[in-house]
Amino acid sequence: MNSLATDTESQPSPVASAPQQTLQKSGGKVFEVYDFRRPDKFSKDQLRTLQMLHETFARLAGSSLSAYLRAPISIDLISLEQVPYEEYLRSINQSVFTVLSIPPLTGQAVLEIELNLIFTMIDRMLGGPGKGVNRSVLTDIERPLIRQMIERMLTALKAAWEGVVIVNPGIEGMETSAQFVQIAPPNDIVVTILFEVRMGNQRTAMSLCIPYLVLKPIATKLSAQKWFAGSNRKVSHAVRKMLSHQINQAAVSCEVVLGESRTSVRDFLKLQVGDIVKLNTSTAHDIKMNVAAHPKFHGKPALNGKKLVFTITDAIEE
Repeated sequence: MNSLATDTESQPSPVASAPQQTLQKSGGKVFEVYDFRRPDKFSKDQLRTLQMLHETFARLAGSSLSAYLRAPISIDLISLEQVPYEEYLRSINQSVFTVLSIPPLTGQAVLEIELNLIFTMIDRMLGGPGKGVNRSVLTDIERPLIRQMIERMLTALKAAWEGVVIVNPGIEGMETSAQFVQIAPPNDIVVTILFEVRMGNQRTAMSLCIPYLVLKPIATKLSAQKWFAGSNRKVSHAVRKMLSHQINQAAVSCEVVLGESRTSVRDFLKLQVGDIVKLNTSTAHDIKMNVAAHPKFHGKPALNGKKLVFTITDAIEE
C-alpha cells in the first residue's frame, strides 16, 4: 500500500485531522473551512474509540498469526482516517482484497493485505523460510490457505469489537484487483485503518476499510466511556463462557481407593492368583474417591446390574 511511509518519523498520527478542522481568519471573523467532498462523519471521540478497538485487533491478530505460522509477527496501527471510498482505492495496488460481511451490521467491509505479505505467509505455512514471490495472481491452491489466515484474523476482529457490538465477520469474496471491490459508492465516506505488519526483516502494509453506512447504526456506542463500560462487562462474560467451555471439555482421572495394606517385598513377590490381601478398611466404613490424585468424595461400592459402581455419600471438605 502506497500510503505506508518508509520513514517512521513521517508517518501520520493514528487519528488524522481532517481539512475542515482548520480555523482561518478573514475580515476579523474566524471561520472553519469545510470540504463538502470529504465531510466528517465521526467525531474525534468516536475516532479515538475506533482507534482503541483496532489497536486491540492488531495485537490479537499478531499473536494469533505468530502462533499459527510459528514466526514472530507484529501488527501496529499507523493511521485512522475518514476519506471518500474512491480515494482509498486509488492509494492501493498489488494487494489481495477480502470482502467481509459483519452481521448483524448491514453492508460490507474490505480487508486489504499486500501481495508481498500474502506470499511470505503462504511460504511459511508450507514449511518454507517465509520468502515472497513476485506474482500478482493467486492459484486455486493458495486461495484456501489465505482464507485460513483471514479467518484467524476475523476471530481477533470479533474479540476486539465485543466491547461495542457482538459481530460475526465472514468472508464474502476475494479479489486481487481494486476495480472489482465495490462495497460503497465512490464518493461515500469510509473509515480506513492502516496497519504496519512486520514479519522478520520485512515491513508491509495492511488496511481495513469500513463504510460509514455500516458503522452508522452503532455510532452512538463509539464513545470511550461507553466502550470501557461495555467492554468490561462483555469481555468478562466472554471470558467466563470460554473458561467454562474449556473446563467442561477437560478430562480428569478418578480412582476409588478400596484400602491399603503393608506387606514385605518377600510376601509381595509370593502373591499368586486366589491369595487374599487384608486391607485396613472395614466394610462398614466409607471409602475414598480421588479426583486427579486428590481425595474429593466418600462413598460405598455397589452393583448396578453386573457392573461395579461407586455411590457418593458426601464430599470431603478441604
